[in-house]
Amino acid sequence: RIAGSLADAAPLRVREETPPAGAARPCFCVPHTRAAPPVAAWGRAGRQTATMGRGAEGASAAAAGVAGHDLTHTVAKHLDKHLVLPLLEFLQTKGCYDDKSILRAKLALLEKTNMIDFAIDIYKLLEGAEEAPASMVAMRQGVLDKMQSLIEQAAPIVQFLSDPQKLASLQPDREYNLALLKANGIGDEQVESLYAFAKLQFDCGNYSAAAEFLYHYRTLTRSEEKAFNALWGKLGAEILMQNWSVALDDLNRLKEGIDTKQFASSLVQLQQRTWLLHWALFIFFNHENGRNLIVDLFMQERYLNAIQTTAPHLLRYLATAVVINKRRTGVQKDLIRVIQMEKHAFSDPVCEFLECLYVSYDFDGAQEHLRECAEVLANDFFLVACKDEFVEAARHLIFETYCRIHHVIDISMLAEKLNMEQEDAERWVVNLIRNAGLDAKIDSQAGTVVMGSKSSTLYEKIIDKTKLLAGRTYQLGGAVIADAKRKAAVS
Repeated sequence: RIAGSLADAAPLRVREETPPAGAARPCFCVPHTRAAPPVAAWGRAGRQTATMGRGAEGASAAAAGVAGHDLTHTVAKHLDKHLVLPLLEFLQTKGCYDDKSILRAKLALLEKTNMIDFAIDIYKLLEGAEEAPASMVAMRQGVLDKMQSLIEQAAPIVQFLSDPQKLASLQPDREYNLALLKANGIGDEQVESLYAFAKLQFDCGNYSAAAEFLYHYRTLTRSEEKAFNALWGKLGAEILMQNWSVALDDLNRLKEGIDTKQFASSLVQLQQRTWLLHWALFIFFNHENGRNLIVDLFMQERYLNAIQTTAPHLLRYLATAVVINKRRTGVQKDLIRVIQMEKHAFSDPVCEFLECLYVSYDFDGAQEHLRECAEVLANDFFLVACKDEFVEAARHLIFETYCRIHHVIDISMLAEKLNMEQEDAERWVVNLIRNAGLDAKIDSQAGTVVMGSKSSTLYEKIIDKTKLLAGRTYQLGGAVIADAKRKAAVS
């Protein structure tokens, strides 16, 4: 476990982005060494992809048709290299791009990492060569030499942490722990060597060791900056191990750190929030409560501002979560307002579907965009597992909205819109009316749905306007308290 051989390594990213001055990319944003886990092993997205399979040539052609809506390149700019490899594997499985172009992207990424064995495998596959180039062989030896050197440097503290009795003697008090380590012949230099060793473990794909060492390093180091950077590394490791509950805890700690930490400038803090929003996608679309949590985070004023300023493409994921999550319909108005404001910067079928439905009331346009949404979601790494659920929820929204502005609805017309038999459509409507609590009845002889007229009372209007007031007040109070803490820390 200490050695973390290169043969165990895996993941990565597509293009480097130059961060603003003072905004050093999270220090653990480096990659792996060998083959990444297959897409089928990747949470909900992997299970859905494994079920759907690669498909026939027609399916590949259809996938290629939505490549214009592919956000992989845009999202990858804000991810660690390790986190990008599953996205590239997914695209290769879906056939959205030519296999060679995907392999070239992987190789270009791996050449900037310590995942030399994996890079060699990709090079041989891409070039049809039997031997690796001399430069890669030399690079591999260099990584092995560095690994051996760090093993020797970190050996004292690693051995201490590997002893269950000594590990149990550690306390929540940092100074006590450092004194205990010093009594065992371990000083600050060895503690800092644990950081470099954990980083190399992460680079070589030994995520479990990296996460464990980073956890202990954060409790021992005197450097708040390195402890903050180590938290980014631990979050990445937990995501790549698919430990969603632990990753969510780390995400919340990192969010708190970003919101309270003093940065060189507001621009640096904005960049940190943007990275956090992108990394959070892995957790929110795999954690059992993730679709609630993504709405909570993305709709917070600070993070919504970050989306509007630097990452409007994240509106696709927020909109999808809002459509699927029937309990969060209260944020639809705010979301649609933001979608309209950012239409000049980003627009895709998911956002256009909501615009057609709630702004222009263009139901034919909504149906057309819904078909496009199904294709887009089927080729999105984070949303592929949500496709069927999204389509069903979107149909419900279309019907509910249509019912609220029409008194009489022809079931045969509705069946045609929904691509269903009339009898199935009638049964579907009955269930929907019951579940949605609509005031409606079905005239089976006339083949119509008759909607009752219902006007909101003054009490209902007040409740509707103020139901989000408590949450917003809580956010405002939290912002005031955080600002007071920052000022107290400075003084």
